[in-house]
Amino acid sequence: MAGSSNDLRDLLEEERLHVMPCCFDALSARLIERAGFSLTFMSGFAVSATRLGLPDTGLISYGEMVDQGRNICEAVSIPVIGDADTGYGNPVNTKRTVHGYASAGFSCVTIEDQLAPKRCGHTLGKEVVSRSEALARVRAAVDAREEGAKTLIMARTDARKELGFDEALWRCQAFADLGVDLTFFEAPHTEAEMEKVCREVPGPKMVNMVEQGSTPVLEPSQLESLGYRIAAYPLTLLSRAIQAMNEALSELAEGRSPAVKLDFADLREIVGFDGYDAEQARYRSD
Repeated sequence: MAGSSNDLRDLLEEERLHVMPCCFDALSARLIERAGFSLTFMSGFAVSATRLGLPDTGLISYGEMVDQGRNICEAVSIPVIGDADTGYGNPVNTKRTVHGYASAGFSCVTIEDQLAPKRCGHTLGKEVVSRSEALARVRAAVDAREEGAKTLIMARTDARKELGFDEALWRCQAFADLGVDLTFFEAPHTEAEMEKVCREVPGPKMVNMVEQGSTPVLEPSQLESLGYRIAAYPLTLLSRAIQAMNEALSELAEGRSPAVKLDFADLREIVGFDGYDAEQARYRSD
């Protein structure tokens, strides 16, 4: 089972950056843990793409995300942060969402201030709700944590694109004042903006490193020096996986056998055959 909220809190208290590849299913989460990373994030973009073959535009439901998240959390022992979009409704819905994600095993839940249906933070057409509605959502999420949901709360703002940097900064500061455990200023446009967010928003902060996105993609050492605690790579694994599958499909379409670098023995071990066979052997009769 995935790591607890206390495990994640301990990581956030370390005075360093944690590089966080993002997952979309149990297998990708297991690979992240196997590679030695200390935490992961279930990306809504990637889950919508892999589970439904649809864009991250609010088409995937709360139930589908929780179901996917439960499988992910059961597959690993590291903390998993869950993308809960806008909370799937009003503040009361947001409370239920936080409790549901916590029950699924997430160590942290992310709530954002977009207008539903939301969309990927690095695409056109984003809109955000009013200050009062954004704060009500986040307050409900924090209340759920205080009322027994064993998970941390990360609050995200997407206001930079529509309302400007100052408004997005104000929202992050207000979220921190409400008692969230992490803040997430989505899509700052420059390194100077990133530095100001880290300097003027209290508490741990996460940044999204989206290849060809709106935010400058900096080296981890640079992000650490700015003051970030987590650097998320939400689409790196999905993009690489699609690239590799397309290459294999092209080779097959051309009548060639694709060159597979992963040994079948390694594949069996990764998906758990070795452990399964060892467990089964315990119950074989002499």
